[in-house]
Amino acid sequence: MKKYKSASDIKVGVIGYGSAFGMGRAHLNEMNKAGMTPVAIAEIDPERLKIAQQDFPGIATYSSVTTMLKRSDVELLAIITPHNTHAKLALQCLNAGRHVVCEKPLAITTAECDKMIAAARKNRVVLSTYHNRHWDGCIMEAVNQLINKKTIGEIVRIEAHMGAWGLPRDWWRSNRKISGGILYDWGVHLLEYTLQLMRAEIAEVSGYAKTGFWSSKTAWKKDTNEDEAYAVIRYGDGRWSSLCITQLDSNPKPGNLEITGTKGTYVMDGSTWKCITHDGETTLTREGRNPPSEGWKFYQNIADHLTKKTALVITPEWSRRPIHILDLAVRSARKGQAQRAQYK
Repeated sequence: MKKYKSASDIKVGVIGYGSAFGMGRAHLNEMNKAGMTPVAIAEIDPERLKIAQQDFPGIATYSSVTTMLKRSDVELLAIITPHNTHAKLALQCLNAGRHVVCEKPLAITTAECDKMIAAARKNRVVLSTYHNRHWDGCIMEAVNQLINKKTIGEIVRIEAHMGAWGLPRDWWRSNRKISGGILYDWGVHLLEYTLQLMRAEIAEVSGYAKTGFWSSKTAWKKDTNEDEAYAVIRYGDGRWSSLCITQLDSNPKPGNLEITGTKGTYVMDGSTWKCITHDGETTLTREGRNPPSEGWKFYQNIADHLTKKTALVITPEWSRRPIHILDLAVRSARKGQAQRAQYK
């Protein structure tokens, strides 16, 4: 793998730009903040390319990835297109010898992830996933309290949940063929949080899903995401976690993660945390606000990895884990039986 003398030597670009408030601008700005040099944008929508040119005067723009790879010397590409395009575009870039960062989720299936990982190894380039929420204040606080300080003793189970009763939003993320399903959008974030706390190998996954309630009322009809999906993950050491993403819950639980340990329970959301422990027969409750998030550390780590050989935090193998859980959950719901995890 090529080593760069400085971050400014790393020429970066994005595939997909988004709207006037889109993610392309955010990625390029964060790359630039980490010291890297934006040089290229590929986007199929001419109007979005015009916005990109206004945001980054003089930057090279392309209407296709193929043209960009032929004509540009861009070295690191962030893929921010819909979920079902990640694998194909990433493989195209990896096989062209370019480093790749995929927006989360890395891909939709385990097989896609494995092909991408193999291509990155073969071409000696970096593959990562934009898990900037790895540095969210809520999970950093939880890791500090629950892993470093062991505030609630041994973690036994983690329940992750999000959603409420209501019609799905009218956008591509509500289309199961494009998004992967209801679990894939926010679910991949909640699983990444969970896996920072539940430090054990995955043994098997059971998935459950309800479909058909909202589909007749959406533009996507039969291709609409599940109304609700639920996954139970069993780990090799006997502990377990769950994930529920719903558009049916009329009484949603507080928080996004509830972690139960031998000595207490910890509930967290994006802003606050609550810790319930015991002193003899007395129940103690502490509450607080989470520290600021530090998502900028993602691209700083990428730059440091390429220039200083600093260990990559979000490795493709790490990124594969939540995708494998989601993939197994979908398969389990379809087949009606638990699916065993597979590692290479």
